[in-house]
Amino acid sequence: MHRGRMEGCTTFMSDYVPYNVVKRPPRKQEEYKPKPGKIDLGTTYQRDYNAHETGPLILARPLERKHTTGGKMDTIPTYRDDYRLWKIKRREPCTTERVYQPPTEKFGNPTTFQDCYSPKELNPTQSFKPIWVAKPPDVPFDGVTSHRTDYTVHQLEPKFLRPKEKYKPSEKPFEDLTTHRSDFKGIPGQTAKSCKPGNVKVGSNARFNGLTEFQDRYQPWPVSLPEVHKTREYVPPTGKMDLNSTNHLDYIAHKISPALPIRPVEERRISDPFQGTTTTKDDFRPWRICRREMTKKEQEIEKPTGKFCDLTTFRSHYIPHQAMPAKSCKPVCAIDPNSAPFQDKTTYRTEYIPKKKTTCPASLDLPPGYVYEYTDSDGHQFFHQSTPEHSVSNSNPPPKQVAVVS
Repeated sequence: MHRGRMEGCTTFMSDYVPYNVVKRPPRKQEEYKPKPGKIDLGTTYQRDYNAHETGPLILARPLERKHTTGGKMDTIPTYRDDYRLWKIKRREPCTTERVYQPPTEKFGNPTTFQDCYSPKELNPTQSFKPIWVAKPPDVPFDGVTSHRTDYTVHQLEPKFLRPKEKYKPSEKPFEDLTTHRSDFKGIPGQTAKSCKPGNVKVGSNARFNGLTEFQDRYQPWPVSLPEVHKTREYVPPTGKMDLNSTNHLDYIAHKISPALPIRPVEERRISDPFQGTTTTKDDFRPWRICRREMTKKEQEIEKPTGKFCDLTTFRSHYIPHQAMPAKSCKPVCAIDPNSAPFQDKTTYRTEYIPKKKTTCPASLDLPPGYVYEYTDSDGHQFFHQSTPEHSVSNSNPPPKQVAVVS
């Protein structure tokens, strides 16, 4: 092996020439110039919107109707009354059991691959790689490019800085009056009375004198504390410790030469045809495999032959005791029922006004106040209003055009 010292100088370190790098000049920012004139802040909504006066919303909730009858409901459905179960027998499977039987004759038919395949000699492929003709230059590389030779450095102008505008608070006072504060008017009424019962103390100050079975039959016995095992104090060995091992004393170093690469011998190509018969195929005979029986462990305890006595330890030693009924700690109901009738009058019942129901003009063959105009391809009949006075006199004015399905 080469025992000389390796030089730390590479081709890159010996041939590289550093160059002075100039910082790229930043791009000049254009000065902001505001547009002359005044901005029109008027929108289409502000010009074309017409405000309308709106009144409070009137509830149109109908009266509650209860559809109840005094008769008893028959809860037997049609499915339970008319359905009858059929007696269907289970179908037997139509499949037949087939037991596998291995063939007795030897399989000697050659395959298509064995009949048609013939080994061929491998010809080495011709390389189309061009021969290395280029010669490296002997002159060191000059880092001069067209960008470095033709680039001209321009002097930058000072950056334009926009002055910050000072915050000016508004001189007008803030109006905190909302629509709810200005238009809301509370409805006078009585405050609701609480139906919650008064807070009554639950429980009693008497001492509990109950005697349990555990207190009556439990007999305490003295228990001794477990012994505490004391650990022995560590006593270090006397004398000096010999740290020499058998490997350290008896090992002899040997001078070993570096291992040589062992290349495999070139394999000889066999020109004879491959025979697909082996000793396993000729001599191997498949065995008939039967299902292995389940191994059961012999019972060590003999089964009893006599009659089973169902008398348990609990039944033989249990002594019944007379149970005392537990006292109820539930407080007495101190709320007296009110004899006055319940007032079920609400604001909805007193102030609700039902509206008059009107029939739709499209449900009639000839709506009053309309004249038939035409019928489209889908079968819809269209009518138009005959006289304008009819819409003024009626409380519910009909629409200008009605479509009726014939």
